[in-house]
Amino acid sequence: MKHLMILIVAFLMLAGCGAQRPVLYPNNHLQQVGEERAQSDIADCMQKAEAYVKANPGAKMVKGTIVGGAAGTVVGGAAGAVTGNLARGSAVGAATGAAAGLVRGVAKASQPTPVFKAFVNRCLKEKGYEPLGWE
Repeated sequence: MKHLMILIVAFLMLAGCGAQRPVLYPNNHLQQVGEERAQSDIADCMQKAEAYVKANPGAKMVKGTIVGGAAGTVVGGAAGAVTGNLARGSAVGAATGAAAGLVRGVAKASQPTPVFKAFVNRCLKEKGYEPLGWE
C-alpha cells in the first residue's frame, strides 16, 4: 500500500507538468510579433478563459475517486472470494480502485475543457493568430 501511495504522488506531480497549450500557425502576424509576444498573448487569453469558464475540477476528481473505489471493491471482493479472503480482497480492491479513480480524475482535471480551448482559440484569432490545435 505504501508503494501505491508513492506512485500516486509521483503521478500527481507529473500530471501537473503536462498542461496543454495552443499551437499557432506561423502566419504573418506571428512572424511580426515574435515568439515572446505570442506566448504572452497565449497566457493572456488563457487567463481570460480561466476567468470565464466556471469549471470545478475538484468535484470531478472526488467523483472519480468514489466511482473507482466502488468498482475496486467489487473487483477486489470477487478476487477475494476466489482466493478465500473476501474481506481482504474487498479492502485492497477498494483502495486500489479509489487510487486509480483519483489519478484518473486528476489527469482529466488537468486537461483544458472544450469550452476553455474554444475561448482561447477565439481570443487568439481576434488578436491575429491562427491556432492549429493543442499540445
